[in-house]
Amino acid sequence: MAGNAKTSSVAGSAINGASGAPRLTRRGFLTSAGALGILGLAGCAPQNISSPADRDPVENNDYDVVIVGAGGAGLSAAIAAHDAGVENVVVLEKMGVNGGNTNYSSSGMNASETKFQKEQGIEDSTDLFIQETLDGGHNAGDEELVTFMCENSAGAIDWLDGLGITLDNIGQTGGMSVKRCHRPTDGSAVGATLVPGLVAAAAERGIPIRNLCEVTELVTDDGAVVGVVANDNNTPTVYNAKAVILAAGGLGSNPEMIAQYRPDLKDFVSTNQPGATGDGYRLAEKVGAELVQMDQIQIHPTVEQTTHSLVAEGIRGSGAILVNSEGKRFFDEMSTRDKVSAAELAQPNGDVWCVFDQQVYDANKAVTKLEKQGLVTEADSVAGLAEAIGVDAAALEATIAAYDAVAGGAADEFGRTQGCIVFADGPMYAIKVAPGIHHEMGGIKINVNNEALDADGNPIPGLYAAGEVTGGIHGNNRIGGNAVCDIEVFGKNVGEVVASRVVA
Repeated sequence: MAGNAKTSSVAGSAINGASGAPRLTRRGFLTSAGALGILGLAGCAPQNISSPADRDPVENNDYDVVIVGAGGAGLSAAIAAHDAGVENVVVLEKMGVNGGNTNYSSSGMNASETKFQKEQGIEDSTDLFIQETLDGGHNAGDEELVTFMCENSAGAIDWLDGLGITLDNIGQTGGMSVKRCHRPTDGSAVGATLVPGLVAAAAERGIPIRNLCEVTELVTDDGAVVGVVANDNNTPTVYNAKAVILAAGGLGSNPEMIAQYRPDLKDFVSTNQPGATGDGYRLAEKVGAELVQMDQIQIHPTVEQTTHSLVAEGIRGSGAILVNSEGKRFFDEMSTRDKVSAAELAQPNGDVWCVFDQQVYDANKAVTKLEKQGLVTEADSVAGLAEAIGVDAAALEATIAAYDAVAGGAADEFGRTQGCIVFADGPMYAIKVAPGIHHEMGGIKINVNNEALDADGNPIPGLYAAGEVTGGIHGNNRIGGNAVCDIEVFGKNVGEVVASRVVA
């Protein structure tokens, strides 16, 4: 580590113990680590997991940039940093697979004034995107961050396209008045295209992704973050860095943390991957970063409860409706997620079905995955579907007839104006859904340079953050499709920012 350390320390819980316990000096840490043979031992396993005996020893753990988390934000940051001149970058991922929650991203990526919108004759404006994002978050989002995200969304779409990740199938999500949710050409879930594409781009650049490496500490020197400690097979290993980017994701798989911030949600199922345990929040907090809006944990209205599978918002955006146990619609399906979820919870027995026809099925490739899991009920008619899901056939037929009229121009009693279609004769489908924990909208406070900020708004030297681990962008409700926009815009941005600061 360059420079003369005056107050170097390792911040966190695994080494320091409980919060508030004395921190070890760098000298003390390395002395104890030496007893374990830390220096010169094998580093973390690469992307294709091998046994410890197969791993090459890591003799030099000095990096320009260390990125914590191999989800969409972390991978994008690594690629952008490399392309901006940072050759010595490493991504540390605690799970055995890459992608994090991005693997589960389904609807798409919102972006405005994109080349694909223009090619398809879709009129949109970035000002409208900004306003609808702020409105959707009940004006609790940071306007500067929201503006930056929206203004750079089209550029991020172009950047992804240049990596071979083409998102040119454009749909609509709740809270948006324009088609701006960009999906893969075949209409499949965006994560299934985004993650492999980013991993491949990282591999092409020779960027190491070290799996099964859980970062437990941030190393500091005179208040600056200068590295991390990662746990590999119970062996603490130091990675020195000129900049550390936290892209560790959310907390949806940590019941204790959910109960801490939102005790009313402690019994809800979660759509999150197992590694979403809030590590990044605690790491950042230990070195003085401010956490904002942590009580703003979003629940998604359409989650299959037995498997915790997300039923993509794009399905409703393509025309699906929600009906209760009486076979009746009860709310505008294209409203914001918080309002739709609340309406579902108010239904008799909480039973709700997402109902759609063959047109919607064909437009959403993600349905086939749900079907393979046995989660989709199918029938050859509306009456047949009603019998299969246990609702009154006459009521469901009347509901669909009224909805068809809305698609034909009639006023909807629930105010729906977006994504309406006339259901076609033939096969009908239904998936039973209810709300589930989906996204932590709060997190580390950042600025448009992705610098982690303390309570006074001052940047913590050497520490940056991107993705779900950050807070303030989505306010009190996140619009579907904005998470992928967030991770791509700010992931790309933080990579370029750190490159401008660490490249000589």
